[in-house]
Amino acid sequence: MNWVLVVISVVSGTVGDLLSAKGMALGGEINDFGPIGIAHLLRYVVTHRLVVIGMVSNAVSFFSLLALLSIADVTFAVPATALGYILKTALAKWYLGEYVTRKRWAGAALVAIGVVLIIL
Repeated sequence: MNWVLVVISVVSGTVGDLLSAKGMALGGEINDFGPIGIAHLLRYVVTHRLVVIGMVSNAVSFFSLLALLSIADVTFAVPATALGYILKTALAKWYLGEYVTRKRWAGAALVAIGVVLIIL
């Protein structure tokens, strides 16, 4: 059951972050932080489909992490869910078209090595 919750948390968190990032990028840069600008931002956030689905996916990730923490040690749960960093790096390159530097790939690889060390 632990690994099922890890997979749910990682996949839903990754989907949530990617969809939220894509949806917010489509909305353009935020320059107005006054009351009217914040009101427009809030309206955009709660009405844009990608952002809303991203928020729901992140909520699923959060609650699956809470469920995991109720049955597993935090020393297992938190590092295991770090697998999301690797998945997010790869999908940011593919889905969002981001340029991922060698340094960032190296960081994702180190996270993967760390997860393997925790699991063993």
